[in-house]
Order: sequence, then structure tokens, then C-alpha cells
Amino acid sequence: MTPLKRRSLALAGLAGAFLTVLGTAGQAAAVTYYDVAPGVRLNVRSGPGTSYPIVRVLPEGSRVAIYCQTPGTTVTGPYGTSNIWDNISNGQYVSDAYVHTGSDGYVASRCA
Repeated sequence: MTPLKRRSLALAGLAGAFLTVLGTAGQAAAVTYYDVAPGVRLNVRSGPGTSYPIVRVLPEGSRVAIYCQTPGTTVTGPYGTSNIWDNISNGQYVSDAYVHTGSDGYVASRCA
């Protein structure tokens, strides 16, 4: 085997290994969406509490992905009383008391 052919095979092997690792690491985890309480227009806040500014309002019938959860202001809503806040996007939080997760506790990892 010539040195050029040997180098080409080695590079092809490295590229294949890199793509295998990249493909595995680059795959996103499945995102679960949860229903917001029926008939509710839900305030989205910049932090985990009612003292944070409202950044937008979700319309009735919305569904949200929860990326992480953190404790904050205690809120009473259609799904009970909770101090858990759901991070639904970068810098956007909603009270878990308004999101039907099927649990009174955490359903996602804690926010860093």
C-alpha cells in the first residue's frame, strides 16, 4: 500500500469516527410539550416569580416545552399551589400551577 493510500484510509477512518461521535452528541433529546390550563392567557415572565416583568402573554390553548424548572414565588392556579417555575425559553418563565404536567413536583431538571 502506498503512503498516500494509507494516509487517505486513515483520514477516512478519522472522519467516520468524528461523524459518528458528532451524530450521537448532536442529537437533541426529545422535547415534551405540556398544556396550559384551559381558558387561560398565561403571563410569561423574565424570571421565576410574580415580581419579574411580563415579557409576553401566551394565548388560550397554548402548549409549552419545559427545558428546566426552578423554585420561585408561590402561586395558586388551576393545578394547585406551587413554587415551581417552568423555563419555557431563554429568560422566559411560567408558573407550574398553570401548566398540566401531571405532577405536583419537578418533571424536568433544575435550572442551573
